[in-house]
Amino acid sequence: MIALHAWRSADAIRRFAKDFPDRPLIVALTGTDIHRFQFSHPVSTRRSMALADRLVTLHDQVAAHIPARFRNKISVVHQSARPLARRPKPPTSQFEVCVVGHLRAEKDPLRTAYAARLLPMASRVRVTQLGQAIGPEWARAAEVETARNSRYRWLGEVSHGQVRETMRKSRVMVISSVMEGGANVVSEAAVAGLPVIASRIPGNVGLLGRNYPGYFAVKDTRALARLLRRAEEQPDFFARLKRAVAKRAKLFRIARERRMLKAALKRAVAAARERSRSVRAGRSAR
Repeated sequence: MIALHAWRSADAIRRFAKDFPDRPLIVALTGTDIHRFQFSHPVSTRRSMALADRLVTLHDQVAAHIPARFRNKISVVHQSARPLARRPKPPTSQFEVCVVGHLRAEKDPLRTAYAARLLPMASRVRVTQLGQAIGPEWARAAEVETARNSRYRWLGEVSHGQVRETMRKSRVMVISSVMEGGANVVSEAAVAGLPVIASRIPGNVGLLGRNYPGYFAVKDTRALARLLRRAEEQPDFFARLKRAVAKRAKLFRIARERRMLKAALKRAVAAARERSRSVRAGRSAR
């Protein structure tokens, strides 16, 4: 069994472990599992971790945020993305910035719009946000921001093809989340060679690396505005972002994701076999 979400799938995980004790069980941990559910629902979430033969995570910073007794079960499987051909942009065009993801509290979705307000009048930054509003309050907030902020527009939920086309035309992508399990849009940006400006949270650092030059503190609007201005006005800094994201692109190749997932499956099978042998040995001893 491969279960997605330690907490949301807790009942199914418990039943599987009871009904099929000899079979391998893999649990894929999400950002909310790691940073919220193991504290708000500790019994069920941590029981799922305990029952799992292998824990699949989407970035390499998870070990520091789960109980130490589960860390030897972790297999990091970075999500892959299909390559995206980039189009060169003339230097006199607008400086297009994209934000991709559903509008909900965990994403701090309007932070880039607020940062764009702080840019000087001469700035060519234009922010395009794509994603469904999770709740009417977020839809209203994005609509109001679109009406008031000439640098910002929200297009709502669009097709994946339109997301990729927007990324193709953008100069920079911003991910401002306060919580992430490893966002696939970062993988997509990296394989496309699209520089990323990101909040400094484990889910982003685990994908982009500790020394990535494009981080800002969570909810720090002024710091984000400074990074946007540097990316627009300083070619050397923009080139640093491009080089840094290009170095990470190899992590998000489809073939590599398949290898990592196969390795996780293999280790889960081996762990289940060892567990079964231990149980049988214990019974024989009794």
